[in-house]
Amino acid sequence: MEDLVTCLQERGFVDAFTGEDLHSLFKSPVKAYIGFDPTADSLHLGNFVGMQLLSWLQKFGHTPVIILGGATGKIGDPSGKSKERPLLDDATIAHNTLCIRKNFEKVLDFSGKLPMPIFFNNADWFSSFGFIDFLRDVGKHFRIGTMMAKESVRSRVQSEEGMSFTEFSYQIIQSYDFYHLFNQGVCLQMGGSDQWGNITAGVDLIRKLSGKTGFGLTFPLLTRSDGKKFGKSEEGAVWLSEEKFSAYQFYQYLVRVPDEDVIPLMKRLTFIPMEEITSMEMQMKSPSYIPNTAQKRLAAELTARIHGPEALERALKATEGAGPGSLGALNVELIEQIALDLPNSEHDKKELISRKFTEVAVLCGLQSSKGEATRLIQNQGAYLNHVKVEDPARVIEEADLIGGKFLLLGAGKKKQVLVRVKQG
Repeated sequence: MEDLVTCLQERGFVDAFTGEDLHSLFKSPVKAYIGFDPTADSLHLGNFVGMQLLSWLQKFGHTPVIILGGATGKIGDPSGKSKERPLLDDATIAHNTLCIRKNFEKVLDFSGKLPMPIFFNNADWFSSFGFIDFLRDVGKHFRIGTMMAKESVRSRVQSEEGMSFTEFSYQIIQSYDFYHLFNQGVCLQMGGSDQWGNITAGVDLIRKLSGKTGFGLTFPLLTRSDGKKFGKSEEGAVWLSEEKFSAYQFYQYLVRVPDEDVIPLMKRLTFIPMEEITSMEMQMKSPSYIPNTAQKRLAAELTARIHGPEALERALKATEGAGPGSLGALNVELIEQIALDLPNSEHDKKELISRKFTEVAVLCGLQSSKGEATRLIQNQGAYLNHVKVEDPARVIEEADLIGGKFLLLGAGKKKQVLVRVKQG
C-alpha cells in the first residue's frame, strides 16, 4: 500500500504546507483537524473535500478531529465571501451543529477498527473566555499590518461592502482554536486554499505562546473546469443531507458533470483505486467509450457513500423508471417508491384540473414562467407522465392523474417534478 502523502498528492489534496517535509510529519500517528462552521443545517459537496481528506488520514491510521464552530459560527468566516454573513441565534447554531455532525457520522468510520474521530465545539472554550482577557492574552500577539495583508481581508476592506470588526477578528479566534487544540495533541490544521492566511496565523500564535511548531496544510477548493466553484445546482447548493437534497437529485447532479470534471472528482471525492481511475480516463479517449459511463460510476460511488446503498437503489429506480421520456409504465406503486427522491409539490385538485400544462409547470416549480414553459413545449422538451407535450394549449385532465394521486412533469430528459394531489 502506498504512503499517505503519495496518495494525497496523486489525488490532488496538497496545495500548500507550512513545514519542509510532509512525509516526516506522518511517520507516526498524528491528530489533524478541520473546522466546519454550522452556518446551515447541512454540509455541502464543497465541504466534502475536507471530509474526504479526514477519511484518508483515518484510513492510514491517523486521528481525524472535527471542530464544529459553535463560536466561530456566530461570526462567519470572511474568507472567499463578498459580503458579511447574516448572524445566527444560539438555537439555530445548536440545531445546525447537531445536523452537520450527522453528515460526518455517515462518512467517517466509527466502528472502532480505525482511529475514532474526535469532535470539538469551540463554544466550549470561548464561552468562558472574557473579552478583555482575550484581547490581553491573545490579541496582543497579532499585528494589524499582517492581518490587513491577508488576501481575504484586503479584498473585502477595499470592496464597497467593507468589513466589520467582527469579521476582522475571525482569524484571531481561529488561530486560538489551533493553539487550544495543539495543547491537546493536535499538531496539524487543514483547510481549503482560502484558509491559508487563517492557518498560518494559528501556526504563528502557537510559536509565540509555546515556542513549539504546529503545522498547516491546505487543499485546492473544489472547482469546475471553467474555474467556478463546484456544488451548485439549479435548486441551489448540493447539500449532503437528504432532507435538503434528495439522493435522486444528488445522483442526477453528478451524472450531469462535464467530461472534463469527472476524473478530478473521482480522484478527490472517492476511494476508487487510482488504477481504475486511470483506466477510465483512457477509456474516455477511446471511440468505443459509452458516454456518461464515468459519470455513472462517480454518481453511484458517492451517492452510496453519502446516502447509503438503499438510497442509491431508489435513485437508480427514479432515474430508470420515472425519467421524462422514459418508456416505462407509470403506476402508483412505482411513483410511491421513488417519491422520496424526486422534487415534490403538493396542490389541491382544483389547482390542477382544467389548468394548462404551462400554468401547472410554473405552479409546481418546473419552470419559472409560463413563457418559459411555452418555449419548453415548442422545443420538444416538455413531458407529462412520460408523454411529450406538443401543444402549448394542453390542459391537465382528471384522466392524467396517476391513481388519482400524482402527476409527473418533466423538462428535458433529466429534470422532473412530482406533483401530489392533496387528499381529503
